[in-house]
Amino acid sequence: MTFYRIARALVLTPFKLLFRVRVSGRRNVPARGAYIVAPSHRSVFDIPFAAFVTRRRIRMMAKRELFSTTFGGWLFTKLGAIHVEREATDRGALRISQQVLREGEPLAIFPEGTRRTGPAIEELYDGVAYLALKVGVPILPVGIGGTEQILATGKVLPRIHKVAIVVGEPIVPSRKDGVRKRSEVAEVTAELRTRLQVCFDEARRRASGSPEDATSAAETREHV
Repeated sequence: MTFYRIARALVLTPFKLLFRVRVSGRRNVPARGAYIVAPSHRSVFDIPFAAFVTRRRIRMMAKRELFSTTFGGWLFTKLGAIHVEREATDRGALRISQQVLREGEPLAIFPEGTRRTGPAIEELYDGVAYLALKVGVPILPVGIGGTEQILATGKVLPRIHKVAIVVGEPIVPSRKDGVRKRSEVAEVTAELRTRLQVCFDEARRRASGSPEDATSAAETREHV
């Protein structure tokens, strides 16, 4: 936990200045208890930017490739990341994720599964909805705008660009004991896709330099 706090401060403080990071909707983040952070995903930089939504440690599902090097394995393990196989249902990762949520920690999962391009939030994986229904925790849709301009898929050198993060109202599915119907999971996934699109549209607009209203401007003065 201490390592996470130190690493978060060392990374997010210069990021906030360098990329002029602005966060709106922090009032939607639960002050305590478990929840799932469900961000849009357009760049590898979305991983650290997702941590701006709360000072609490966020456990994160991360692709196994990030653990493939000695340094990567050490770093992401120390940060509390959960490695997951994306090509198939990783039941081990699901079990660990359920345990994390039941212990009251926030967990970040990119519902698009991998980095996408463009303005549309397209088909989402059902893992976020399944876990939320299984454990009975809220889902926070988080739009991250501007990161595709910093480092898009296939690019090597990052560029400086403003980043805006918009946290939507939580989706609060009721806990479902026993077997979850596919229709229930699909319904929550569809709602997440709709809300995430709204957050992503707003984040992209703010990252492009459009004027912000007084409420959002006040929110940006919150500390990292």
